[in-house]
Amino acid sequence: MPTINQTSAPPEQRRQAISDWDNEGGAGTSGPRGSTAIPADATPVPALSNAELVQLRIRVIALENLLLALLSGASAAQLAAAQEMAELISPQADAHPHPLTLRAATQMRMLLHRAGHFAAIER
Repeated sequence: MPTINQTSAPPEQRRQAISDWDNEGGAGTSGPRGSTAIPADATPVPALSNAELVQLRIRVIALENLLLALLSGASAAQLAAAQEMAELISPQADAHPHPLTLRAATQMRMLLHRAGHFAAIER
């Protein structure tokens, strides 16, 4: 697991966490921060079946709704931290913007917006 400098300011810790998130913690086939070369004897990952994709979609919907419920009761500081995290998701300076990463950041902002509607209804 990547380590974060414990003396870093919170914004720097968030940037480091996002940086690690963008490349899955720096994990390669040899583990964290290891080589990215794929061994010749590596077992290929089988494609997901339709049933597995349906189950995955159901789980994502459930997690999204659970997250909305939790965000609707979050404090202003927690919501601000989540918004800052969404804003920090961006391509690295030397990398081409990946459409899925950009869409993930947009989805995070949309979830925060939707949670705000639920919070207004509850209060």
